[in-house]
Amino acid sequence: MELDDFNYDLPKELIAQKAASPKDHSKLMIVNKKKIEHKHFYNILDYLNKDDVLVINETRVSKAKIAGKKITGSKIELILTKKIDNTHYECWIKANRVDIGNEYVFEKGLKCKLIGVKKDIFIVEFNKKIRKNLVDEIFELPLPPYVKRKIDDEREYQTVYSKKQGSLAAPTAGLHFTDDLLKKIKKKGVKIAKICLHIDFGTFLTIKGNIEEHKMHEEYFEITKQAADIINNRKARLIVVGTTSVRALEASSKNGKILAKKAKTDIFIYPGYEFKNKIDALITNFHLPKSTLLMLVSAYYGMDSILKAYKEAVKKKYRFYSLGDAMLLIK
Repeated sequence: MELDDFNYDLPKELIAQKAASPKDHSKLMIVNKKKIEHKHFYNILDYLNKDDVLVINETRVSKAKIAGKKITGSKIELILTKKIDNTHYECWIKANRVDIGNEYVFEKGLKCKLIGVKKDIFIVEFNKKIRKNLVDEIFELPLPPYVKRKIDDEREYQTVYSKKQGSLAAPTAGLHFTDDLLKKIKKKGVKIAKICLHIDFGTFLTIKGNIEEHKMHEEYFEITKQAADIINNRKARLIVVGTTSVRALEASSKNGKILAKKAKTDIFIYPGYEFKNKIDALITNFHLPKSTLLMLVSAYYGMDSILKAYKEAVKKKYRFYSLGDAMLLIK
């Protein structure tokens, strides 16, 4: 298994820059072992049955990106990834050149100095505590590197059921749901299991080198006893929304059961992985070439079947990546 096995050709114009409006009017590719169908996301209702359990990720994207300048005047961007204490943070830095000792200047009198580096994560010291009002005024949602436009309404990049702050990226398979669609799903007798996994910005990184040697970024997740009970005691199918939800379930599974748990996981799921849970269907977006997310869906459904579906999606001009269209993989 080579990295190039997970590559595919994608015209740049198919990389979505804007979410569908309404969100549930995005395209939906239905993939089962016999055929591929082309629908809209609101048609997902036709593929859900009474007593099915739908697992969703309640994480909410935090305003963690801030734009500023070096004292020399050149532009920079920071994405805060972890709070160390009131003034010290780990972060990603986007700049022409990054050197220890660099000083960065932002609006509202906020400044910071680069004081250290740990692997590919930088450590900065701010001149004052970053309070909520400051975050609301000068910080923004961190967007995927391939989204080149500014999002004016943050609801475009938040799921309608997002509650728990802490993600650096949206669980994009969930972006297609609307409040109205969720009401119809519940009315049909589908049970909702709400879990949480906070997504790290490393989710956008492609793998370099050998797949087997790749180390995943660590992500925090929590599964309540209520959610675990809904999943474990289900009478029908388990349908999971997004690769993030899959990772949380696999990281909290023991002897075929989901455990109520709060922990961190760096689980790496790629072809050859033996799933601990019987996931009957997976709702997911179309992922980057050579990405860990593409490997996860390939592990779940088979690499040949996934790449065949992706080829069809390109042919039918589906919209790819975070703000793009969705697919329903049915076992």
